[in-house]
Amino acid sequence: MKLLIIAPEQNTVPPPIGGSVENSIYQITKHISNKHRVTIVSLWRKHLPRKSIINNTTILRVRGGSKRKYLRNAIAKVKGNRYDFIQIDNRPGFVTQVRKAFPTTRISVFMHSMIFVCPPMTTKRKANADFRSAKLIIGNSKSLQRSLMKRFPAHKSKMKFVHLGVDTRKFYPSRKASVKSFHLLFAGRLIPRKGVPVLLKAYKKARKSVPSLRLSIAGGTWKPAYKAFLKKTARRLNVPVRFKGNLSRNKMPQFYRSGHCVVCPSQQHEAFGLVNVEAMSCGLPVIASRIGGIPEIIKHGRNGLLVTAYRKPSAFASQIIKLAKHPKLYKSLSIRARRDAANKFSWKRTAKRLVGIYARKS
Repeated sequence: MKLLIIAPEQNTVPPPIGGSVENSIYQITKHISNKHRVTIVSLWRKHLPRKSIINNTTILRVRGGSKRKYLRNAIAKVKGNRYDFIQIDNRPGFVTQVRKAFPTTRISVFMHSMIFVCPPMTTKRKANADFRSAKLIIGNSKSLQRSLMKRFPAHKSKMKFVHLGVDTRKFYPSRKASVKSFHLLFAGRLIPRKGVPVLLKAYKKARKSVPSLRLSIAGGTWKPAYKAFLKKTARRLNVPVRFKGNLSRNKMPQFYRSGHCVVCPSQQHEAFGLVNVEAMSCGLPVIASRIGGIPEIIKHGRNGLLVTAYRKPSAFASQIIKLAKHPKLYKSLSIRARRDAANKFSWKRTAKRLVGIYARKS
């Protein structure tokens, strides 16, 4: 199979920092390209070559500047070539122009969230029209698939789901001598929907029962004022928090291994949550909101803990206290978290399922 993947315009493939969509593309193709030929079109940055070849994968990088310019350059780079499938990641708005350039090639849209099919990014009518030219619409979780089906019922028959994965060789556990000083971690974009203020308030409440509790937060933001607000909130609550900034992807495994537990207090629909499987692969239980696709990964009492009343800091605090005060529970969840990550969420498994879907549509 010859597969063309068109990445979003915001980050490079592979991404040095953040870029969960671009990282997913890179990791999946590493496992696809052993038997198939893959071409990725991605954003170009000055420190990167225009063209990279890794096994059977070719990465072509083009100039951006805007969505329109990036897409025009991406199409110009590959127009005239033949592909069995074209996969567009998380940009359904690209489909119409790609269809014009490749009128007979099958197109799939791999969706990573609902953001780009809802206002203010687009209208329901425009997204419906974009999906009309796609052969397949793939969500990264059952929850996202259901949300897409509900919003775009005319395209139900095209919709599938493929869970994302984790590099279990890179994200592995470390031996922790004790959990006397229980270290909480948060990793993700510093935006309101991620629920960091809820975590800060929960942390303050939990410290009343576990005074040695620590918290480190890793992540960047496009709005420095919001990060300043979070720091001000931590000072107002009088809780010690380490803001680690936007860590590179190479530093994330060590960040996870520095802690005992990841807290994911999402306040809005979370399609999948790569942070959760990365933490699990490092042997960390995850305390997370029972929302979106998270319960497909976190199984309450097996590999982590789910919070139903996720808008209440006290609900998170009680789960944090439970984990910090019960070493046997912590150890059990930790072992199963690593086991489930390795058995259910490897990139090899993701790639195999994706290729299988494309093969059935060939």
